[in-house]
Amino acid sequence: MPQLTDEAVTDDAGGGSGTWMTPQEYGASRAALWTGAVVLVTDTDGRILLQSVDYRADRLLPGGAVDAGEAPSAAAAREMREELGVEGSYQRGLAVDWIPADTPGIPPEMRFPGEILHVYDGGTWTPDRIEAIRLPAQEITGIHFAEPADLPALMDPGDARRALSALRARINGGGPALLEDGRPTTPTALDRLGVLRTRRAPHHGTWHHGPVPAQVPVRATSAWLFAPDGRALVLVSRATGAVHLPPGAASPVAGAVPLGYRYVDRAAHPRIAARLTALPPVADPAYARLLATPDQVRELTDWGPAGHAEVATVHAAARTRLTLPTPPRTPLTEVPESGVQW
Repeated sequence: MPQLTDEAVTDDAGGGSGTWMTPQEYGASRAALWTGAVVLVTDTDGRILLQSVDYRADRLLPGGAVDAGEAPSAAAAREMREELGVEGSYQRGLAVDWIPADTPGIPPEMRFPGEILHVYDGGTWTPDRIEAIRLPAQEITGIHFAEPADLPALMDPGDARRALSALRARINGGGPALLEDGRPTTPTALDRLGVLRTRRAPHHGTWHHGPVPAQVPVRATSAWLFAPDGRALVLVSRATGAVHLPPGAASPVAGAVPLGYRYVDRAAHPRIAARLTALPPVADPAYARLLATPDQVRELTDWGPAGHAEVATVHAAARTRLTLPTPPRTPLTEVPESGVQW
């Protein structure tokens, strides 16, 4: 920041060249930017709330401009009330994005100077809360919940990048993401691997405790494999960003216990849980290995209501049968290709 003086300083006064500014000069030199606030809301299946508006073809997160003298969080609450008829307080930030003045598609006559846009966490809404939405008589013409991977087809490119980055930041649990035109300045493992860029494969069905009945066909077994800190191993396809649990007995384990099975398409998909004793060097470079909390695993997959029941079983088994701690939500960690020993 330059030094300020009440009067212009000349070279004869020893002020140097270009280092002193009057308050008026300094104020005039500062960049002027708009400020906006939007809210990211998901349903219980992890889909994102988007709204259709009567003044543009693509869809938007709820929110809008911050008024003069208004705090961004207050603007978020006001916009949610005006656009969706929902009262709420939105204090948790997910991302702050710098939108450049030369962003394509903005009419020149608008004289857009650039914008700082705050993305707030609206949480996960139940069907009852969604039913309570009341749209205004004009501007907002409808809402729907979109699969994260569908955002680029439904939104302006920058808006889609921003929403997906904010969702990854929410799942990651490492604090708000700093974005420039929707792109993280410090990408997380989820960003680097492009997680959620392709549609999550639906794997709903029903969750059942206990062994698979003898007459039910059995498909591949999947495993909840736990590191000592209580986080579970997941595999991420480097080609698609798809996330899934590893197959049973994929790594050295101790104390494997049956959890139950997912019944999908008239077949059982058993689940086991075990402690990891080590992770060997990567055998298939097509997949990255991440450590995540059970809740993060569920949020990265499309498991439907059965996913909530399965994760509840996983938490109970990890604590009582494997005597593992309940991990706090922390950023997902990529396991080195060289492996790790515990």
